[in-house]
Amino acid sequence: MSLSPIAASQWLKIGEVARESGLSVKTIRYYEELGLLTPSVTRSPTGYRLFAQSVFNRLAFIKRAQSLGLNLNEIQEILTVHDQGHLPCGMVKEHLVQKLSAIEEQIQALTILKSELQGILCGWQEMPKSEQIALTICPNIQLNL
Repeated sequence: MSLSPIAASQWLKIGEVARESGLSVKTIRYYEELGLLTPSVTRSPTGYRLFAQSVFNRLAFIKRAQSLGLNLNEIQEILTVHDQGHLPCGMVKEHLVQKLSAIEEQIQALTILKSELQGILCGWQEMPKSEQIALTICPNIQLNL
C-alpha cells in the first residue's frame, strides 16, 4: 500500500504512536500484524509502518474492549463490521452479555468453592487420629473412595 494523499508529515511513526498511546512498540506491531489497525496504517516506500491519527481511536477502543473482557478475536470481528461502514454496537452488546453470563457462572462456582473450603476449615484437625495418618496424605481434605 502506498502513501495516500495525506501529507507525509501527518503520518506518524510507530515510536510516536507508542509514546502517545502508552502502548509498547511491540504491542502496536502485534495489533498491526493481526489486522486490528487497518486502515489506519500504511507502509513508507522504505517499508516503515506509518500511522494516521485515526489509529488512536482504534487503540483506545481496543484497550477499552479488552478491559471489559473481550479478546482480540472478538475485537477483530467488531472492527471488521465497523470497517464495512456499520455501527457494531449490537455485536458489542452481544459479546458483553456473554461476558456477564460467564462472570455470573464463575461467581456461582466460586461461592460453592468458598462454602466447601469454609466447611473443611471448620472441621480441621491439626493432629488427625493416628489410624488416619497411615491411610491418607491429608485426612482433612481426603475423601474416602
